[in-house]
Amino acid sequence: MITCTALRWGAPGQPLTPAVDFTLQQGSLTGVIGPNGCGKSSLLKVIAGLQKPLAGKVAVNVPRRGGLAFLPQQQHLDRQFPISLQELVAAGFWGTQLAPPQRRERLEAVLEDWCLGGLEQRPLMALSGGQLQRALLARMSLADSPVLLLDEPHAALDEDGQALCWKHIHAWHDQGRTLVIVCHDLASVRQHTHQVLQIKNTGCIFGASKELIRPQPQMQVA
Repeated sequence: MITCTALRWGAPGQPLTPAVDFTLQQGSLTGVIGPNGCGKSSLLKVIAGLQKPLAGKVAVNVPRRGGLAFLPQQQHLDRQFPISLQELVAAGFWGTQLAPPQRRERLEAVLEDWCLGGLEQRPLMALSGGQLQRALLARMSLADSPVLLLDEPHAALDEDGQALCWKHIHAWHDQGRTLVIVCHDLASVRQHTHQVLQIKNTGCIFGASKELIRPQPQMQVA
């Protein structure tokens, strides 16, 4: 589904890792981990075609139109842009073919699924970080893309919001979609993903989540 061959990425003349090769099979659920600045978000952009690699190739075996959906970090969104939450979420219909009544019905259902009912007309600047993140995730729910790339999907979410996020991620995976998720919460990655790509400046390690991420020892309460 996703094949990277001799791939190098980063700023011009400054590759973040040596050349790497890996393949993500169709229907896989992969976490991407590593320290800040190692290139996790950049890798997703390269796979999505939003950033050119420095060397090597990326092949994503999906339809050109609507085959891939990308969730960016909300810090890259212009919150001054004059649209409502509902309009932001409805952008997820891009590439789909639904009649207007079906769109309205599906949009209403997705807003309820993400606990966004009553916020439909609120402008982006008036949303909390958690509300905006759930809106961005709701937009992903409207996409029928077989490949989903999620950059820090539960950033700004409280405990309930994170549980809701992983619930939907597993639902998307159960539909047979291929998911690649950048996440700093190693415990969540270990619990919810099957395999991880660990990025280091010396190279990348690919393997089973429960083997590469060791459980953290529990703190003793006096």
